[in-house]
Order: sequence, then C-alpha cells, then structure tokens
Amino acid sequence: MDVGALDVRRYLRREMMPHILCPGCGHGIVLQALLRAVASLELDPDRVAVVAGIGCSSRLAGYVDFCTLHATHGRAPAFATGLKLARPELTVIVITGDGDGLAIGGNHLIHAARRNIDLLCLLFNNAVYGMTGGQVAPTTPQGSRATTAPQGNPEPPFDACRLMIGAGATFVARGLAYEPLTLQHLCVEGLRHPGFAFIDVLTDCPEFFGRYNRLGRGPEMLLSQKVRTTAVGPLLARKAALDGAEAPTGAALPTGVLHRETRPEFTRALMSWRQEGFP
Repeated sequence: MDVGALDVRRYLRREMMPHILCPGCGHGIVLQALLRAVASLELDPDRVAVVAGIGCSSRLAGYVDFCTLHATHGRAPAFATGLKLARPELTVIVITGDGDGLAIGGNHLIHAARRNIDLLCLLFNNAVYGMTGGQVAPTTPQGSRATTAPQGNPEPPFDACRLMIGAGATFVARGLAYEPLTLQHLCVEGLRHPGFAFIDVLTDCPEFFGRYNRLGRGPEMLLSQKVRTTAVGPLLARKAALDGAEAPTGAALPTGVLHRETRPEFTRALMSWRQEGFP
C-alpha cells in the first residue's frame, strides 16, 4: 500500500488531543513512522494491540486508536507476552523508553527476547528520564550531564542492541527519528518478522538532555544524529560483535538491521507442545 499521502489521524484518538509532548520532542516522528508501517501492511486496526509502560514514550499508547494497554512501570513486555499467548492472532507492539525498558523493566525485556515471542518492541531512546525531570538513564552517554549528574554521568551506557542480541532476540535494528522513512521500513520489517523484533530508536529530548548538554533544540538535536551514527548491515555488525570490541566513547553507533535469524517462535512452539500432549 502506498502511504505517501496517508493522513495518520485515522489511527489517532482525537479526543486525546492535544498531546503532552514538548516542542522539539522526536517521539511524534517515531509514532508517525510506526503508523505508516501499520498502514503499508494494511493491518486491521482492530487486530493491532499496543502495550506500553511508564514514561513520555509510553503515553503514546493512549493516542493511537488500536487496542491499547497502559501497563505498570517496566512491565510492558510481560503484559504483552500474556496478551500474545491469549490472543495469538493479534499483532502486538510494545512501546517503551530507555528508562522504562532497560532499568526497572530490563529483566522483562531480556526474557521476552529469550523466549522469542512474536512481538515488535520499539524502544524510544532519548538517553534520559524525560517525564520525571531529566535524571540519568541506562543509555545516558558517559560524561553527559543530567539533573542527577550535574558534573557528568560517570557510568558507561547500555548498548541496547548488543543487549538484545545477547538475550536472544531474532531481529534487532537501530533507527533514527532523523530518518523517518528508513525507520518506517525498519518497522515494516519488524512487524513482518516471525519472532521477537527489537528496534532501538534514537530520538531526542530538547527540554532536558538537550538543555543540560547545550545541544540546541529539536532540529539541532535531530541533525546531530547524522554525525553520531553510521549505517551498516548485519554482517558488519556481527563481525564487530564477534571481535568483542566495545565501541569507544563518542564512536558512531551502527544503524539499520543489525541482526536477523530464524528460530522457533514461543507461541507456536507452546501450542505445538500442547497438541502433542505435553502439560
């Protein structure tokens, strides 16, 4: 389906507008890419479910006119796992943030990937806790300032994609709010993938991360993504991972599809075992 002239408002709950996103926030760009992916695949909105946790990104679940669940902090993958097991015919999408998904929700995310349950998980990565005041998050770059690290963050950040590959996710990609069309294509690939698909989406928070680190407003922060990243394929990404070389501070992050493999999907495997007489 050609979505060039798509009016994404058909997928939004207009009664929930206006949204709460700050001026310059990249989350709306990411949401539009996701909605365009849903439209291009001609998915039935009544058979799409969005599960979200807590945070700026997770508020987006309330704006889309699908079946939605605003879950408890960090537990969106667990709720989504139960939903997919109960209603395997649904297309289930998890929306989470770097704090919600990698801190309090880290274990839930890891085990959803390990099980290889058929979900698309979008991690909105703005490197900060935006909703609660700009605190250090698991993806805050080392040396960057935050309200809880006014002299600079002393901790190294998580590489969410490396974490998910290690946990067993069968589709792992990184996209940018700066490149919405490419991000749309990544979402399409993730939705088509028969297993756990994870996309680390670099977005921006001008109100906290941008202001504390003097990175400018939304447009300037989006443009900076171009120089901080480099597009690679899964073969090159895998070689770097096998070499065991951690990316040095300030090195360009790889973007695109970083890992893809095929192995049994959890829901289908569980149904097969039940049919064979296993408890």
